[in-house]
Amino acid sequence: MFAEALLVAALAQWTPAEQMKVATVGEVFPSPDGKMAAWTQTKAILETDKSEQRTHIFIGAIDGSRRFQLTRGDKSATTPRWSPDSRFIYFASDRDEKRQIYRIALAGGEAEKLTSLPDAVSSYDLSPDGKSLAFTFVPASAETEKRSKEKRDFKVIDDTPRNAVLAVLPSSGKGEPKKLTNGAQHVTQIEWSPDSRRLAYVQVPNPDADDSRHSDIYEADAESGKIRAVAATADSESTPTYSPDGRFLAYTTADRKRGIAPTRIALVTLATGDSRPLPATENESPSLIGWSADSKRLIFGELRHTRGAIYAMPVDGPPTRLINPPGMFGSPHLSRDSSTLFSSYQTPTEAPEAYALTLSPMKSVKLSAANEKAPKHSLGATKVITWKSKDGREIEGLLTLPVGYESGKRYPLILNIHGGPSGVFNENYIAGAGLYPIASFAAKGYAVLRPNPRGSTAYGQAFRQAVTKDWGGHDFEDIMTGVDKVIADGIADPAKMAVMGWSYGGYMTYWTVTQTNRFKAAAAGAGITNHVSMYGTQDIPSAYEDYFDSAPWEDEKQYLDRSPMFHVKNATTPLLILHGALDPRVPPSQAFEFYNALKRKGVETQMVTYPRTQHGPQEPKFTQNIMERHIEWVEKHLQ
Repeated sequence: MFAEALLVAALAQWTPAEQMKVATVGEVFPSPDGKMAAWTQTKAILETDKSEQRTHIFIGAIDGSRRFQLTRGDKSATTPRWSPDSRFIYFASDRDEKRQIYRIALAGGEAEKLTSLPDAVSSYDLSPDGKSLAFTFVPASAETEKRSKEKRDFKVIDDTPRNAVLAVLPSSGKGEPKKLTNGAQHVTQIEWSPDSRRLAYVQVPNPDADDSRHSDIYEADAESGKIRAVAATADSESTPTYSPDGRFLAYTTADRKRGIAPTRIALVTLATGDSRPLPATENESPSLIGWSADSKRLIFGELRHTRGAIYAMPVDGPPTRLINPPGMFGSPHLSRDSSTLFSSYQTPTEAPEAYALTLSPMKSVKLSAANEKAPKHSLGATKVITWKSKDGREIEGLLTLPVGYESGKRYPLILNIHGGPSGVFNENYIAGAGLYPIASFAAKGYAVLRPNPRGSTAYGQAFRQAVTKDWGGHDFEDIMTGVDKVIADGIADPAKMAVMGWSYGGYMTYWTVTQTNRFKAAAAGAGITNHVSMYGTQDIPSAYEDYFDSAPWEDEKQYLDRSPMFHVKNATTPLLILHGALDPRVPPSQAFEFYNALKRKGVETQMVTYPRTQHGPQEPKFTQNIMERHIEWVEKHLQ
């Protein structure tokens, strides 16, 4: 029996099914009294008739000494907010089919439903004094419902968008919601002022993705409903954040007309309306977290190469880096005295958990046990590597070695290309659920290279812009020289290599198989194959103008030359194609174009579409299937 147990332990390894058991941890909120924290944990539900992500709220002491699950049931509970006296947690849930706001006492008992809107609540926030709830929702239209029932629900494109409005309601839930906006614009982010009298909010013309950059910040008086513009210029302004003393409103701003524009933090003095940009940050892509308690410094996060970093920005000086440990933070929040950061945190070998991290000096306390019972199989070592591209530019990436790696032995290589192109590979836990089962590949003896070529974020604005008018050019060289590096280091077997990626990574996979036959297998997910047809059928054509600096009719040659579809005659690599059937970002017609061409050419190919799926899978069974298909395809062609 003992020998059998040892054999089972020896055979245990990561598989896609095992990776689906790893939970994720969401935002972590400290309680106002400084004693507790609330966070969300999400796990995949894969039952006979269920394929969903279920989220619940957990509570824990900030010293990590105790924790408990606050919400339960078959419906998720998200976005926890503390009452000022730290006795209640507010949250959002679709327990009654449509997402509404609830409140539950920490002492126990049933949750109390506070809103009963005919449509779902989009976002919400509790006022600092705990007396009011602000939320956004799309008002129900009796005419729309009538037309749907009568089968007259035709749609005129770009006509009468369903814009979310901003409303307030007493936190008791009693009374009728008071609308502060009229629906002429679509309201997204909301932020209460420290005195609970005003609301800063972001509005865009409509919910269409292509209009998301046309964002402005306004401020509404919660009592009178009077509205004034705070940051409404030709630039794109978002993430309003009040200073604790109420003097300033910080926000992020970018030139909406400049394509891949840098983002800056700006500051408006509310008494005068005067605004000014603050100094540029390292990556020129900051994410506001909050203020210091004395209102003298802003705290923000920013990607720095493969890691997350936290910075402080004085109101009258340049930023300084506070912490930049190995790994990644997730949507951090500050304690009331701004000395402690509350966030999920993970590294390539540590699963996500909720943490309290003091900023100076850095000290961490683990609050959650979300993955205490998750599988603990062996992981391949992940390290950051660098190499010189063809033109001498230094490129960085992550290399995961096979489990049991032996120096001097060559291994089959998986080249995994990220999306974007302004995506980036970070030092995340490699055994979590996702499109690419890194831990499972390593368990099966594969090395995995994840390069961050030109165009990737986290390396500065110039690096991010370097693919403008050059998709499939220097970025392709950056990736291929990374492969050459792993081969030259004696790790990769050049006769056993596969390439795969999603979105822009899917495009680069399609591009790769038309430019070289050095890979024995390829898998393209939600990728672009034809820039001309893509421009006219996707939901954000302005992104093309950002990167290509033109529309197809203005520079036809560029669009055609960098389209894999117009080089498909060179493709000979066996290709697996995966695509969401309802993808608005990269329509499935992109995949069908390439699939049909490969079939006509007699190249081995397989195409799988996923119903109810847009640009990436949300249903866990689909995620697991995608991971399994990647492994099966590679095993078929590289063994």
